[in-house]
Amino acid sequence: MRTQAAVLWGLKERWSVEEVELDGPQAGEVLVKLAASGLCHSDEHLRTGDIPIPFPVVGGHEGAGVVEAVGPGVTAVVPGDHVVLAFIPACGTCRYCSEGHSNLCDLGAGIILGPQLDGTYRFHARGEEVGQMCLLGTFSPYTVVPVASVVKIDPDLPLVSAALVGCGVTTGVGSALHSAEVQAGDTVVVMGVGGIGINAVQGARLAGARNVVAVDPVALKRERAPEFGATHVAADVDEAWGIVSELTRGQLADKAIVTTDVAEGAYVGQALSLVGKRGRVVITAIGHPDETTASMSVFEMTLYEKEVRGALFGSSNPRVDIVRIVDGYRRGDLKLDELITSTYRLDQINEGYDDMLQGRNLRGVVVYD
Repeated sequence: MRTQAAVLWGLKERWSVEEVELDGPQAGEVLVKLAASGLCHSDEHLRTGDIPIPFPVVGGHEGAGVVEAVGPGVTAVVPGDHVVLAFIPACGTCRYCSEGHSNLCDLGAGIILGPQLDGTYRFHARGEEVGQMCLLGTFSPYTVVPVASVVKIDPDLPLVSAALVGCGVTTGVGSALHSAEVQAGDTVVVMGVGGIGINAVQGARLAGARNVVAVDPVALKRERAPEFGATHVAADVDEAWGIVSELTRGQLADKAIVTTDVAEGAYVGQALSLVGKRGRVVITAIGHPDETTASMSVFEMTLYEKEVRGALFGSSNPRVDIVRIVDGYRRGDLKLDELITSTYRLDQINEGYDDMLQGRNLRGVVVYD
């Protein structure tokens, strides 16, 4: 079939919205008609090279829609089912899935390679084969994805808001609940209050944190953070340190979650300075692939038993946690609609990313007809 897609043809280039050819689903795959796609910062990392991926590629890895057709062997969903696409596929049988860590599923090795799991391509344009971000490529109203990336949801849930659960919401909430293991009464600092950080704030609130300090230089994000559970806001780490020190009588925070646009090496030391004895720092943001150093005091880590932990997808299990999050939304425990600052047509995708980079959005979303 022919459809439209936003394709990235090279580093530092703008997204090109153009006609593409999309093949039908092969064995173990699903054709989905999408209602919406989130504009996540990770797709900006494709442009900058912080996430290395072969070009050309259809971007987008947050989406929700309706199953149009299924390939041979697919029984988990049928045409007409409403689904969220998880940016990490989960096979359910590899060692990591079996141990309850399906965010580390072996199939995840394919998410930045370009082709589908069988090594072939579904999108084609300008006479070339075109890859798919995270095996998904949600910057197109139609896409073909592995059934391992599909999570069925109830049909009454709004698909535009549900699209954000495939990455940003689950990653942020999971970073607090699973990776940081926030406990009731904790003091938590969230560094960077964008699409993931604002949901780390929600996760810390859900866990019962006493104090949640949201740190961001952008005024809009500081203004909105209390709506999602922040008890205090700060423009930078120094201001946050003063707030946390006063709140805890000098003991400092229990957890710090780094959800900045890029995880610079210097941020590790800054986050460690905000936590006290046995404090945990969680690095959720993507770092530069060629940066191999981080500033921290190993002496202090030993004496105070501080800890630094990485987090992929917020250490969440897609098939379990996506369903839990949409259930939390249904109960009113978790906000999704309020995350969306602006919506765009697909041909406005570059405008949407400009707004994100200028700090004008919590979340931008492409909405399809």
